[in-house]
Amino acid sequence: MFRYGHELLALTEKHNKKISEIVLQRECKITGLSEQEIREKMKRSFDIMKASAKDGMEKEIKTVGGIIGGDAKRVAGYAKSEKTLCGETVLKAAARALSCSEINASMGRICAAPTAGSCGIVPSTVTTAAEVYGSTDEEIVDALLTASGIGIIISTNATVAGAEGGCQAECGAAAAMAAAAMVEMAGGTPEMSLHAASIAIKNVMGLVCDPIAGLVEAPCAKRNASGAVNAMISADLALAGVKSIIPFDEVVDAMYEVGKALPSELRETALGGVAATETGKRIMKEIFG
Repeated sequence: MFRYGHELLALTEKHNKKISEIVLQRECKITGLSEQEIREKMKRSFDIMKASAKDGMEKEIKTVGGIIGGDAKRVAGYAKSEKTLCGETVLKAAARALSCSEINASMGRICAAPTAGSCGIVPSTVTTAAEVYGSTDEEIVDALLTASGIGIIISTNATVAGAEGGCQAECGAAAAMAAAAMVEMAGGTPEMSLHAASIAIKNVMGLVCDPIAGLVEAPCAKRNASGAVNAMISADLALAGVKSIIPFDEVVDAMYEVGKALPSELRETALGGVAATETGKRIMKEIFG
């Protein structure tokens, strides 16, 4: 069992196992389920992730507030053009993240990983990385278990709620989970996974949660797309040998302290940030009167 990142890392070293294997053992102990049963449950979650990451790329989604919709399809089409700055792989991940957000905002079926507001980051990156690496279903499940391990540590020692810690706690946590997962998918070490998770959180430290009209549509969807890219570059940096100067556990502590220091207006109340702009207020009035 583990509570902190350094304890998880020590377990991987002591037993010569991957993060996913340690997390799987933890889940078996807590739930009483067999490894096969937990793997099957995770595979079903991934099937939901894949569907939500795909649907918005194929058709324009009508969301509850009508603030967003159609961006996933636009980006998916743009990704196929010959001249893009980011390239097809990154843009495909961004489109998939937007798709998940649009499905969520239309009351569709998504997998909160770790929250509904950040539901696009883990599915989009793991799906895209699996295509790049040619990962098997078993390896994808392993990656999701690794992502879960990072999420467990953050939610235990800090928060993954935007209402408590700002968007850094939602999209930041999701990016950290995804970055660690992709490192393991690429064959990186557990230590690299924690470095990637640390870098991903630091990249969004202080990010406020300011949903326009209080709806998880904008700027949430685009932050999912950016969060996916954040996770991918963080994973690549770690795989290249770049280390986080600040250890993962200390980064999580810092993220929590920054979140608590944010005024309530910047923590999902729709009273600050872009939600409080002239346009943000106008949109809210148009929707709710």
